[in-house]
Amino acid sequence: MGLKKSTEKLNNYFGRLRQEKTPKIKPSHVEKVLGKLRAKESDLLEEIEKSHKESKTERLKSKLRVVREQINRGEWLMQEISDAP
Repeated sequence: MGLKKSTEKLNNYFGRLRQEKTPKIKPSHVEKVLGKLRAKESDLLEEIEKSHKESKTERLKSKLRVVREQINRGEWLMQEISDAP
């Protein structure tokens, strides 16, 4: 699952949360998305380490910021659905 698709899934889950459809969000699904985002984070860190071109490094760092933001959103979502009745 690419970054775009992971972000779309999280956006979908946030939409359900806003519509108070929390029971329809399965923690295992969110955890799966988080796992893929964490793997992407690890891959990006490796690529940044190996990168020699400044432009490529900056592009990868930008992607890394996006991935970390999505991880934070996913972790917040997990907390919200864990606290839901």
